Amino acid sequence: MKYIMSKHINSIRKTILLILTTIVLLGANEAFSQQIDNLDPVIINAVSSISADSIKNYVADLLKFHTRHNLSSKSDKNKGIGAASDYIFNKINSFTKESGPVISVERIEYKAGGKGSRLGREIVLSNIVATIKGSSAKDKRVIVLLAHYDNRIDNNNDSTSFAPGANDNGSGVSALIEIARVLSSYKLPVTIKLIFLSGEEHGLLGADHMAQIAMDEKWDIVAVINNDMIGNSAASETDSRNNTRVRIFSENIPALESDDMKKERLFNSSENDSPSRQLARYIKETGERYVLNLNISLIYRNDRFGRGGDHTPFSKRGFTSVRICEYYENYNRTHQPIIFKNGIQYGDLIEGVDFEYVRKNASVNLSTVMNLSLAPSVPAEVKIDLSSLSGESKITWRSPETGKKPDAYYLLIRETDKSQWERKILVKTNSIIVPLSRDNFFFGIQSVDNIGHESLPVLATGTR
Repeated sequence: MKYIMSKHINSIRKTILLILTTIVLLGANEAFSQQIDNLDPVIINAVSSISADSIKNYVADLLKFHTRHNLSSKSDKNKGIGAASDYIFNKINSFTKESGPVISVERIEYKAGGKGSRLGREIVLSNIVATIKGSSAKDKRVIVLLAHYDNRIDNNNDSTSFAPGANDNGSGVSALIEIARVLSSYKLPVTIKLIFLSGEEHGLLGADHMAQIAMDEKWDIVAVINNDMIGNSAASETDSRNNTRVRIFSENIPALESDDMKKERLFNSSENDSPSRQLARYIKETGERYVLNLNISLIYRNDRFGRGGDHTPFSKRGFTSVRICEYYENYNRTHQPIIFKNGIQYGDLIEGVDFEYVRKNASVNLSTVMNLSLAPSVPAEVKIDLSSLSGESKITWRSPETGKKPDAYYLLIRETDKSQWERKILVKTNSIIVPLSRDNFFFGIQSVDNIGHESLPVLATGTR
């Protein structure tokens, strides 16, 4: 009897402790708030290696090719999209020579265009794929970074005029080249693919080809991050200037949603909790943790109004995909011919790129890739118990089926009108009961290792 009473008292104590912890986490920060970040020194060291000067040099090199229009020369060694493709291929290969066989580089060619298309005639274009194979034989996950290297000016079919494309998309390409340079010195358990795409300016052609390959070959993609125009920090028209904000675009309802997925979404009111939204939140939390003087704005749209990006073909095939893009766009530069008129310089010249801004945005990519790669896989079967009406919420889940075993899990909590996760509670078991109504809060679960690398969140859902 004494043992039973002692056990009951301990249970009460644990419940009280959980309630107090929840009260502190959810309410006490009105008077005082302190954020504690667990920083991995390995990631800190990698991020500190990103060089704005190196990025500037890459952009300057890309401008030497005069134009990277999809219809420009493929045979000229000094001008056109062919020369640009060779440059990217050789630059990535040079990192492998310096650090050993860490990165493999390949060209993926595809046919594009034809009568009635935006290209007008059929041509062969090349994507450059740099693969950093994961060190864990048991971990088949793949993280994909995208940037398109083709460009154009205002005339869709002008393949001969000077089209520097310093920001669109020299900034994204140069960020990925620099990430490849840094990652060539590290071993990560997960495979990283940095894909330099052609065909973007004429209909996302290269991305569509690669997304189909990923689908056909069943790549186990956990995240696709597209970097397109990440270097402009001054807006046209308003002249607003800011290199401390960057946007992440993410879809709400998955483009490839089955009837069963739709039923589950409607039942759980989870239209704001697509896998892409969870990735966007993850990038914001991780990026702001490791990159100072940068605020990541979550834009709850797949892309800008009436326009698209290379993440979209991946989204349409069911892959978790987002776009990173500068906060302000300058329409005097994007796709504009090089002229000076009424005191305004038009054209996508190198002078319009803020290289400290590109460095920070590249660092967001790198810190996200490394943190996600080093984290355990996501938990499985994350469910809310709906067996009875209750003011408490019981959440259960199973351990990941692949990859390293988590050391613990985070319970994520946010009120239903909030767009971002607000609180985390560390849990050592595979279930938790919290004194919060499932009607008033959303819950999610992340796997976490003993250093603090978190997986992507998985929303806790209920079923009838």
